[in-house]
Amino acid sequence: MNRTTVALLAALEAFIVVAIGIAIALVPLTLLWAVQFGFSVDWLVFWRAAVDIWLLGHGTDLTVTLDPVTIARTGLLEAGAPFTVSLAPLGIGLITVLLGARTGGRAAESGLWVTGVVSSVATVLVLSAAVTLSASNGTVSPSLVGGIVAPAVVYLIGLAVGLIGARIRRGAVVGGRLGNRLADMGDRVGDRSLGIIASSLRGGAIVASGITGVAAVVVAAMLLLSFGTVIGLYESSGVGVTGGIAVTIAQLAYLPNLVVWCAAWLLGPGFAIGVGTSVSPAATLLGPVPGIPVLGAIPTGDLPFGFLGLIVPVLIGFLGAAAVRPAVVRAAGGAGLVAALGLTAVGIAVVAGVLMGLLALVAGGAIGPARLQEVGPDALAVFLATLATTGVSALVGMASGRYGPDAG
Repeated sequence: MNRTTVALLAALEAFIVVAIGIAIALVPLTLLWAVQFGFSVDWLVFWRAAVDIWLLGHGTDLTVTLDPVTIARTGLLEAGAPFTVSLAPLGIGLITVLLGARTGGRAAESGLWVTGVVSSVATVLVLSAAVTLSASNGTVSPSLVGGIVAPAVVYLIGLAVGLIGARIRRGAVVGGRLGNRLADMGDRVGDRSLGIIASSLRGGAIVASGITGVAAVVVAAMLLLSFGTVIGLYESSGVGVTGGIAVTIAQLAYLPNLVVWCAAWLLGPGFAIGVGTSVSPAATLLGPVPGIPVLGAIPTGDLPFGFLGLIVPVLIGFLGAAAVRPAVVRAAGGAGLVAALGLTAVGIAVVAGVLMGLLALVAGGAIGPARLQEVGPDALAVFLATLATTGVSALVGMASGRYGPDAG
């Protein structure tokens, strides 16, 4: 394919990605407009809401200013001043990343990946600017800069994942002059140091993935065990069938957030649903909780065996270190093996801590006025907890093996 064709195809795929992201919220909201409201409300209200949800899912903050009538109806007297909504539904951003990875892979296969990346990112920037301007109104106003830049950044992450994945499948992650320079740098650093760095990255990724995977299983189990409470919250909401579908889709978009919250719980710090609240293995301290059905799965009161959740990151840290230990042994070549194993264990803990801290950072935010400005886990606390729990277990994992010539 020539350069023009690649640019046009990349722009078309970027347009489809934006359209799909907005449609996830717009389709159920349009059904709500038709069935629940009988076309009596201006459809642009639902368009703006869908765009706001899409922008929020990509990390754009929304400024909400409620009118006196709405404040009086809801009883939210503390909402008299403008407040920020920043709790991003990670499911929407995740879809953009996955679709961006597909575009990045195709761009790499075409041989003109620079053209594809520039064209697709420019398209997302233009579309983001257009929809952000269309969504701004007196009640909800998305950040203009964030609305334009944030979706493009998230999409660029997906493109990078696709490009790197395609190059790995080809056997060359980085080519050209940059690849030659990195190869020269690798020669100067040495195979031993490169082996430690690579094993630290791989082990840290294994640990973070393992903790998140177990958290996903725990969330699924809690939803099943709290099925009656969740259904009761649905029934008491009075949103109807169409509204229930919209609420369910919104909860699915926030499901990755719940998984990260659960991972923070397993690590120890837990998470908050409002200022002064805490949900952790040690204790659960909650104030008034929004009547969102999925929140019915949150455990209430103290859990007698809640501390057993801390075993999960410890065990996964051990397994992650044990998985990469043979590679470290081969890279060390018998010289300074103990030091190499220790450095790799520390590297695994740091990488896992950074990854979990970043997940906690993007999974938290604000969902309302006053006390609801703090929702989700504390990123720094999650980082430190991951560093502590997986650091010790990774050291044990690295120490569990032979040290002779046949070590590993």
